[in-house]
Amino acid sequence: ADIWLKTNLKAHYFISNQYWKSNYELVKEMMSQYEVYVFEADKMTQGFVGLNDKYIEGIFVSDEMQSCGIGKLLLDYVKDKKVSLRLNVYQKNARAISFYQREGFIIQ
Repeated sequence: ADIWLKTNLKAHYFISNQYWKSNYELVKEMMSQYEVYVFEADKMTQGFVGLNDKYIEGIFVSDEMQSCGIGKLLLDYVKDKKVSLRLNVYQKNARAISFYQREGFIIQ
């Protein structure tokens, strides 16, 4: 949940920090309802992807490990598990949009 919070605060500068902080406990509860796949390095969680059936709830990678290929590894892993996937991305999150387009997703 800490990775979720820190990643959202950084990536969504255009949304109030309080929004993310106020949803922290709810997200921790919701994580137990989804398929969650974790990337670990040196026995530390460095990233995870959450799935709700075919919907990607999000891919989150710790700040110090971003741009190291972890997000792509997590996405490739769930692509192998599902026939199709979908997700939503904030329009102002250009980095995420670019990532998902590069990985074959199409904007609808």
